[in-house]
Amino acid sequence: MKKNLEFCVAEECALLAFLLECFHNKSRNYVKGVLKRGQVTIDGKACTDYARALSPGQVVAVRMGQPPSEKLPMPILYEDEELIVIDKPAGMLPIATDKERENTAYHIVTEYMKSKPQPGRIFIVHRLDRETSGVMLFAKNEKLKRTLQENWDECAVHRGYTALVEGEVLQREGIITSWLKQTRTLLVYSNNHGEGQFAKTEFKTVRSAQSCSLLDITIHTGRKNQIRVHMCDMGHPIVGDKKYGAKTDPLKRLGLHASLLIIRHPLTEKQLHFESKAVVLEKQFDIS
Repeated sequence: MKKNLEFCVAEECALLAFLLECFHNKSRNYVKGVLKRGQVTIDGKACTDYARALSPGQVVAVRMGQPPSEKLPMPILYEDEELIVIDKPAGMLPIATDKERENTAYHIVTEYMKSKPQPGRIFIVHRLDRETSGVMLFAKNEKLKRTLQENWDECAVHRGYTALVEGEVLQREGIITSWLKQTRTLLVYSNNHGEGQFAKTEFKTVRSAQSCSLLDITIHTGRKNQIRVHMCDMGHPIVGDKKYGAKTDPLKRLGLHASLLIIRHPLTEKQLHFESKAVVLEKQFDIS
């Protein structure tokens, strides 16, 4: 555990300038991040004001170490020297678009990495739709990212989702297979003529009622919109998924959550489990 660092002010100056001198081997963004997160105190009192005037004899203390994950707008499920896994909220883009650059999982986690005592980079391994919440994995170096992506079917031991779908699903479990194609308007659809990409989805009914059902889903292939299309094919589209036939929107979002990812680390061969509870979907089922 790193201890606090203390510095005694020798002459009048502004706080930011003083810290930049104290941390001369760190970037300006790093020092500003330390201030912004409330890690700095002056004579024992927290201060985030860059322009605060300092007087000789005052003591400036900096709390060192990794900033707490609760400062991020999402939980960190796992982190080590090579991987970081977050619980992405619904409504957050995975990466930037022409219209949105900062409210993205990639940007937020990148800023988090920059704020560390030893700043680093991140690389997206897999993506979730904007309206899908749950487990999202990043690599901390490009080589590991490429290795994971190029061997994803072998590395991804299990990819589990929770879905809240419309109507009462009477079948307790089943497997859906089809070939997926995409129209010019980016709508993905199934065909059974061997054209497009093969997709396989397994489901188990956890709870079922007349208005909606809660399903555990395992995908054996990772195709675009695979679960959404296959639920539509079943006649039970995901709630809130107007694009694929849903007529209800009780959550004001897509009722899909990436609940479990189990990977085999390509370098260490260690099996890692990342899990996020589908609390919002379960609560909605209880009140439906």
